[in-house]
Amino acid sequence: MRVTENTNWLSARHDLLAAEKAHKRASDDLARKRRALPRVPVTRAYRFAAEDRSYVLADLFGPHSQLLVYHFMFPPEWEAGCPSCSFWVDNLEGLRPHLAARDAQLVLTSSASTAQISAYQSRMGWTIPWLSEVDGDFGCDMGVRFTDAERTDGTIAYNFGSSGFPVNEAPGLSVFAKEGEEIFLTYQTFARGLEQFNAAYGLMDLLPKGRDEGGKGMAWLRRRDDY
Repeated sequence: MRVTENTNWLSARHDLLAAEKAHKRASDDLARKRRALPRVPVTRAYRFAAEDRSYVLADLFGPHSQLLVYHFMFPPEWEAGCPSCSFWVDNLEGLRPHLAARDAQLVLTSSASTAQISAYQSRMGWTIPWLSEVDGDFGCDMGVRFTDAERTDGTIAYNFGSSGFPVNEAPGLSVFAKEGEEIFLTYQTFARGLEQFNAAYGLMDLLPKGRDEGGKGMAWLRRRDDY
């Protein structure tokens, strides 16, 4: 730990500010490149369910032309949703009115049943629409759900083929646009690409101890009602 006088601290802080501004400009440029990606038509009739009724992908947009889908890890054989995904959704809760003001909808999808999802959503107090994938095809095609055979033969290709995954369902975020009756996949991100949506990590990165994970990843994390 270095200790210094205020004048020296300000000098060091100005140096860091220049680096922060350069990083922000690079981030803005990266965001423009994301938006410039070509679009992929979505032609499959994916089906979803909630307690009230069944849905197709077009329904998830609501009145908006843009859709953010967070792929929440919650396989049917689990008793509760993923603690890490829960950490992320704690950070996303409350954003929907702001996104709606920019013509965007945010939803969660999982392969768990509607009853499982409803019970866990009630426990956590979330209001983000959360859909059950009726046949699992959506998660498979979006690169976040894997078969037992893929796990057995080691062919799981998560994060655009850059890594495997220890269980059959993984986290991710997919972005869609709707033009008339046509739907397009415009962007996806997985693994550490999801960190940009977690404000808690952003705040931890400002702390003297940082994330303080001790090289053990997210082993420290609990659902917020389990601490």
